[in-house]
Amino acid sequence: MNVYFDNAATTPIRTEVIQAISSVMENCFGNPSSVHAYGRTAKTNLETARKGIATALNAAPQEIIFTSGGTEPDNMILHSAVKDLGVKTIISSSIEHHAILHAMDALKLLNDDIEVLYVNLLDDGSIDLNNLASLLQKDTSKKLVSLMHINNEIGNILDLKKVGELCHANNALFHTDAVQGVGHYEFDMKELPIDFLSAAAHKFHGPKGVGFSFVRKNSGLQPFIHGGSQERGLRAGTESVHNIVGMCKALEIAYANLAFEKKQILDIKKYFIIEISKLFPNIVFNGLSGSDNGSTFTLVNVSFPISKEKSSLLDFHLDLKGIACSKGSACQSGSGSGSHVLNAIQRAPINDWPSLRFSFSIYNSKKEVDYLIEVFKEFKN
Repeated sequence: MNVYFDNAATTPIRTEVIQAISSVMENCFGNPSSVHAYGRTAKTNLETARKGIATALNAAPQEIIFTSGGTEPDNMILHSAVKDLGVKTIISSSIEHHAILHAMDALKLLNDDIEVLYVNLLDDGSIDLNNLASLLQKDTSKKLVSLMHINNEIGNILDLKKVGELCHANNALFHTDAVQGVGHYEFDMKELPIDFLSAAAHKFHGPKGVGFSFVRKNSGLQPFIHGGSQERGLRAGTESVHNIVGMCKALEIAYANLAFEKKQILDIKKYFIIEISKLFPNIVFNGLSGSDNGSTFTLVNVSFPISKEKSSLLDFHLDLKGIACSKGSACQSGSGSGSHVLNAIQRAPINDWPSLRFSFSIYNSKKEVDYLIEVFKEFKN
């Protein structure tokens, strides 16, 4: 039996999305920047998709900028905020995605006068909002806060409204990496006090290699990639029309079925928690991932109370049995240094236990959880 429990890394593409992509590839090959009929048809597809995504987020179409995924807009916003908006201080956390952490490292190397501050974390991995308020009031420098909506490893959910209001009350800009949230949670960008947002299609059953950034109107950002006037002049380069149409279709289906699919996936998560806890009574759910409310319904991150000798074989055993899951995030697999997220929040002896992230989608079932439990029983014995 093959079981795919690594949906936080990437999700299977829906059949309807594949059909939408194929149709564009077969019938709409024009360059959307060309003025002839072929180009105008491609441009129509592009702008219809932009409008569809904007409608799903209650944003204006001109606020949606198409990108190559989530990493690009994370980099774009941080670099552009410094270059174009006069930001001198970036406030973030030590458990952000590497797209943020490494971008901040690069900015510090390029700009001696850029200060990066890391907000304190609570024991469960949540952001310490009192400490965030203190950092925002530290001095009068122009500040950007970049905090992810849902942590991709432990699933903790950030209160976007509360953080955004705190930022704006202190004249700071707010960016959120919402890669794990878009398509799974509703966003009303007219109500949420967010200046910039990053998203990626492959997290909500769309194609890989395409995403978007929400950039609020009149942001003041200047071109990030030069060479053309595409994407409101911010990102030069011919747009991947077929993938963008596929992304729009995936987002449309995700929100049309959100209530039903959320219940289905949450049921699987709860069942997993119950069954794995029976087998390993001392198991630890990292962060808030064992919670119904504080964590996303799509993933669980667990530390197993097993010996070091056995833990070295765990990944191999699961893969041999056809089970796909992840150590932390797929972006850092094979790094050898372990998860920077878990390193930041775990304490002895748990930090010596092997940790795995299991992430679910509508294409999973309780039967697959049962199979996983049987595999763990075999391994445990």
